[in-house]
Amino acid sequence: MVSIVVAMGKNNAIGKDNQLLWHLPEDLKHFKNLTSGHPIIMGRKTYESIGRPLPNRTNIVVSRKENWFEEGILIVPSLKEALKHAKKIDSEVFVIGGGNIYSQTIDLVDRLEVTIVDGEMDADVFFPKIDSKIWAETKRDCHSKDEKNAFDYCFVTYERKESLKK
Repeated sequence: MVSIVVAMGKNNAIGKDNQLLWHLPEDLKHFKNLTSGHPIIMGRKTYESIGRPLPNRTNIVVSRKENWFEEGILIVPSLKEALKHAKKIDSEVFVIGGGNIYSQTIDLVDRLEVTIVDGEMDADVFFPKIDSKIWAETKRDCHSKDEKNAFDYCFVTYERKESLKK
């Protein structure tokens, strides 16, 4: 099972200047609960924005950058290579960004774990449109903003429709 994990605004905004657009501690906790113990795949810019390998996960970074090395991560030249390595490690694999990686994987994954943030953000990176002909919403858990979380938000799970499984 390969899943995408993403937090996006109502306008599909996911980032600007290589940074997230909001600070939602509950979303970070949700992300950690989903991905801990499993391989995660990300692009180099996403890795650089995080700044370190995420603990208790095999961090696989897709990069075409020559002679680039970072301690504690697996660097691969292609998404195909990343998925091959990840599936050898565990049957549960998570793709965590960024925009280019999401665009390349949305047609390959089985599930989308989406945090929908109640806001239209100014952004330079967007998540691809979620097509209701392909994806069925199977779970939705909504929360109101509070002293720690500045926006209303929902955790939404989409599954690829059976007739379209690869």
